[in-house]
Amino acid sequence: MEVGFKSDKGVRQTNNEDACFVLLPDKVYVVADGVGGANAGEIASRTAVNEIAKYVIENPIDKANNKYAIVNYLQACLDKANAQVYELANTYKENNGMATTVIILYVREDQVYISNVGDSRVYLYRADKLVQLTEDHTYLNALVKIGLMSKEEAEVDERKNMIVKALGADETVEPDFFQLEIMEDDIFIICTDGLYDEVTGEEMVQVLRTNLSMSETCTELINRANKNGGHDNITLICLKVTEEDINE
Repeated sequence: MEVGFKSDKGVRQTNNEDACFVLLPDKVYVVADGVGGANAGEIASRTAVNEIAKYVIENPIDKANNKYAIVNYLQACLDKANAQVYELANTYKENNGMATTVIILYVREDQVYISNVGDSRVYLYRADKLVQLTEDHTYLNALVKIGLMSKEEAEVDERKNMIVKALGADETVEPDFFQLEIMEDDIFIICTDGLYDEVTGEEMVQVLRTNLSMSETCTELINRANKNGGHDNITLICLKVTEEDINE
């Protein structure tokens, strides 16, 4: 697995409330985007990724021996992180209301497993096509799903980043889960909204077609996001599936 990752505060922000964590031996990759006043969002995202990493280190994920066990493992992992963020949000007044999006992507043999809460995203680039694998947990996406708003209207509505589900916002967390068979040369992009709000899918494909390394791809996508406005923090992990991954 070729891996690149990068985080940038963007042009318009003074601090970075995003966080990411890469556990290479376990093939676990985490991205989070915190929300909350002052520096509470930063605390939320970093607490989440640290708790997830700690859980993976203390509870080897390779012991989850089938897809159901993996889903249960990821849920337990998020439950642990959710409890910690929720406790901090409700213990300290300055942290009231803080929460975070989170994506966990895990690769096992020829399968990828994804869990997500909030509006951070996972994209798959395969055969020159870019597809969003995750679903945004936002107010406007809920309206789109029930037919009260079009996707085009949602993309330009000022409420587009109003999330309806986040880690640490409630005592329990209900993530989405996805499973997909991987293929050689697949590229997965795990990112916060600071990327996709500034860089269109067409622009992402332009970059991915250039066959840069995953580290160079991260740098180029962040440069484009900042050039296009850089209104928010930008964080992404890029993963490319190699022949060795398929033949393990």
